[in-house]
Amino acid sequence: MSLKIAIVGLPNVGKSTLFNALTKSKSAQAENYPFCTIDPNVGIVEVPDERLKKLAAIYNSEKIIPAVVEFVDIAGLVKGASTGEGLGNKFLAHIRECDAIAHIVRLFDDSDVIHVHGQVNPKIDKEVIESELMLADIQTLEKRLDKSASDAKSGVKEKKDYYEFLKKITENVQKGILIDDMNLEHEDKLKLYDLHLMTTKPRLYIVNLSENQIKTFDKNKLAKDLEVDVEKIIPICAKVEEELNNFSPEESKEYLSGLGLEDTGLNALIKVAYSTLGLMTFLTSGPKETRAWTIHKGDLAPKAAGAIHTDFEKGFIKAEVINWEKLIQAGCDVKA
Repeated sequence: MSLKIAIVGLPNVGKSTLFNALTKSKSAQAENYPFCTIDPNVGIVEVPDERLKKLAAIYNSEKIIPAVVEFVDIAGLVKGASTGEGLGNKFLAHIRECDAIAHIVRLFDDSDVIHVHGQVNPKIDKEVIESELMLADIQTLEKRLDKSASDAKSGVKEKKDYYEFLKKITENVQKGILIDDMNLEHEDKLKLYDLHLMTTKPRLYIVNLSENQIKTFDKNKLAKDLEVDVEKIIPICAKVEEELNNFSPEESKEYLSGLGLEDTGLNALIKVAYSTLGLMTFLTSGPKETRAWTIHKGDLAPKAAGAIHTDFEKGFIKAEVINWEKLIQAGCDVKA
C-alpha cells in the first residue's frame, strides 16, 4: 500500500509552492492569484529511510525500493466550494480518493501575496475549509439518509438500525463535528466506507511560515487557537523547502541547523502522516532488491506477507524476522 495525501487550503496560502518543493518539481503553477491550479497535480515522494542502504550493502542488492507517499495538490478551495463556488465539487472529489488531508494554513504575512479574505488568520482558514468539507458530506449523507428512510419502513431491523446510525452521524456533522473526531468504532467506520466522506479522513495541519517566523513559532499556542492536537501541526517554510532542493545533504543539514530546525519539512510531514494513520514499514532484503513495505501498526505477519503478494497471505506458514540493527551488526543473516 502507498500513502496518498491531499494538500488543501485557501487560494494563495502556498499550496503549490510547497507541493513543488516537497516533490522537487515545477509541475504546479505557483502564481499570485486564486485558482492558478486547475487540474490537481500529483507528485510521488520517496519515504526517507536510512536502513535501506545499509541493508542493501550487506546483500549487494541490485536495487533499492523505498516506500512512497503520493501528494495531490488540490485547487484552492473557497467558501461555497461545496455548492460549486470557485472550482467547486470537481475538486472536492479528488480529496475523496486520498487517505489523509494535509491542510495548509497561512501564517506568513506578505503584502505582495493576496489573501483571499484580506487578512492572515489561520483559524479562519481552517474553519472555511472544514465547513466546506462538512457541507459536501452533509449533501452525501442526506441523499443516503433519504434512501435509508425508505428502506427502514420495510421493518427489517438491520435497515432500521442503519437508518438510525446515519441519522445520528448526519446530525453530528450538521452541528459542526467532523466524523474523524467522533471516535467511531471500526465497525461503524465500515458502514460509512462506500460513501467516501471527506470528514472521515485524518487531518494534518501544515503551517506555512516565513523564514523570520521559524525560530519564534509557538506550536502549542497555535494548536490551542485551532483546537487541534499539537502533534498534528507541522511548521514549514515553503521557501526554505524550495531552497533545500539546491543543496547537498551536508549543506542542507547546516542550513537547517542555522534556522534552528532538526529536519526538513518533508520528513516531518511524512513522520506525522505515518503516525496519524497508524502506519509503519517493514523491510525485505536480498540480492535482487532491498525494499520497504507499508503496513498498519498491529498487523500480524500474514497481513505483512500479503503486502508483498496476496498469495503469501493466503498460503502463509511462518515468518522469520530480525531487528535491522542486529542484522547490520552481524553482517549477515546466516547462522554459523
